[in-house]
Amino acid sequence: MLILFGIPIAQVLLFGFVITNEVKNVKLAIWDMSKDHVTTKITNKILSSGFFKIEKNIYSNKEIEETFKEGKVKEVIIFEANFAKKLMKEKRASIHIIADASDANSANMIVNYTKGIIFNYLEDINKNSKISLKINTHERMIYNEGLRDVYMFIPGIMAMILMLVSAMMTSISVAREKEMGTMEIILVSPLKPIQILLGKVTPYLVLSFLNAIIIIIIGYFVFEMPLNGSLSLLLAELVLFILLALSLGIFISTVSDSQLTAMMMSMFALILPTVLLSGFIFPIENMPKVLQWFAALMPPKYFIIIVKNIMLKGVGITYVWKDTLILIVMTIFFIVMSAKKFKIRLE
Repeated sequence: MLILFGIPIAQVLLFGFVITNEVKNVKLAIWDMSKDHVTTKITNKILSSGFFKIEKNIYSNKEIEETFKEGKVKEVIIFEANFAKKLMKEKRASIHIIADASDANSANMIVNYTKGIIFNYLEDINKNSKISLKINTHERMIYNEGLRDVYMFIPGIMAMILMLVSAMMTSISVAREKEMGTMEIILVSPLKPIQILLGKVTPYLVLSFLNAIIIIIIGYFVFEMPLNGSLSLLLAELVLFILLALSLGIFISTVSDSQLTAMMMSMFALILPTVLLSGFIFPIENMPKVLQWFAALMPPKYFIIIVKNIMLKGVGITYVWKDTLILIVMTIFFIVMSAKKFKIRLE
């Protein structure tokens, strides 16, 4: 009954709220070199639209890259100096829009929304003006100038494959032993429970790591995805995420009595959230608050952020330590919970 009715209802609700082409709550930074009444009006119009929120004001070119590497800001808007004077005297002025294109679709939509608001403001002031004024917008995409979707999909596919191989296969493997009654035979052997679990998860650790390496190689050589950051840091983050997925798989197996239950729990609790709530395809900031809270509990969200930052932005541990710490805490939590639930004798 749960499979027949619960999962379809949950899927409809998730897809209904998650899939949207709207832009919401996008954090931006503004560099206003003019600070006159026109730039203030344009800024207020952008912020009052409901699509954007200002995260910070910046004052130099150096701050632009630093701001993007922090990961919160998706767009930087730059007003040139003497904006109002140029608009009144020369009848034209310029605005530079820089977007973080590590998520190509979102970057394109964000820039288009920004340009639409600016042009709407321009139409309003030209209605009462005898001479048509013009605002030139210059767009620049960074970290993915060609707006290639593959730069977004490779980290997401990596997270999904690692969850599939590590968590699902581990949970099914351990649940299979319990279902067939062979776990009891294994537990009465001289082996300790920790040795049994290590024997179960080690093959999937190796397989998952090899899968991740293959995905990186294909992404780099076939799709020309850059690797601007440290390879050793990336591999360390891969191992950490695999360990988290394995501990999650073991935890699922401890609360499952059969392979079917383990598989359904893995599918519903791991694969769907990885696709829908990790920021892999759909921007998290566009989702309702409730789903954003659920997204914050999804390990793939933090892994995808880390991989994108290392590969595309070339950042070091100083920029991804918070996400790394969250993954470490989650790993410890599931290991502790699994150890508590793992029973030496089957009841």
